[in-house]
Amino acid sequence: MDITYLTDIGKKRTSNQDYVAVFRNQADVSFAIVADGMGGHLGGDVASEMAVSQIGHDFQKTALTGEQPLSDWLQTELTDENSRIIQASSKFADLSGMGTTFVALMVWGQHYLITNIGDSRGYLYRDRQLTQITEDHSLVNELVKYGKISPEEAKHHPQKNVITRTLGVSKDVQPDFKTGQWQAGDLFILCSDGLTNMVSDERMAELLGAEVPLKERAQRLIVQANSNGGTDNITVLIAQLGPTETEVQA
Repeated sequence: MDITYLTDIGKKRTSNQDYVAVFRNQADVSFAIVADGMGGHLGGDVASEMAVSQIGHDFQKTALTGEQPLSDWLQTELTDENSRIIQASSKFADLSGMGTTFVALMVWGQHYLITNIGDSRGYLYRDRQLTQITEDHSLVNELVKYGKISPEEAKHHPQKNVITRTLGVSKDVQPDFKTGQWQAGDLFILCSDGLTNMVSDERMAELLGAEVPLKERAQRLIVQANSNGGTDNITVLIAQLGPTETEVQA
């Protein structure tokens, strides 16, 4: 598996509260995470780094594989990390109210598991088609689901940034888990809403389909988000399954 990731402050923010990293456990399971922090000047930075670093560090010590063991482990880890973030938030005034989104990809054998909390997204790009695997945990998505507003209205809704599930705000942790089998040449994309609020799925698919290295595709996505306004931090991770880039381009 080839993985590349980039994060950018954007054009409007004074700090980058996104955090991204990749880990591997003793059973050779890959684990990629993107988190988008929120809350205060320091809080978002701290919450996103806590979630990614601690959970990733714990994962490296495991030898777990298989859908049920991995999802059960991650549910427990997310619950524990949620408590740690809440505890830190209540202990330090400058961290009060902090939280973070969380989207992660696990890959073993021919299988994948995508987990999310919040509105950071996971996509699958296959056969030149981009499909959103995760569901946004946001107010506007709930309004769209129940027919209160249209998908087009959701793009510009004044409460677009209201998140209904996060790590670190509520005592309850309710991640979504999606599983499947990957095919050679599949691309998985994890990203913060700094990308998806600025770049349409159609444009993302065009940029992902370019016959250039993964890193350049990630760079082009970030450049596009900044060209369209860059109102938030932008993080994108691309994982290619199966043949290496060299084999694909040969």
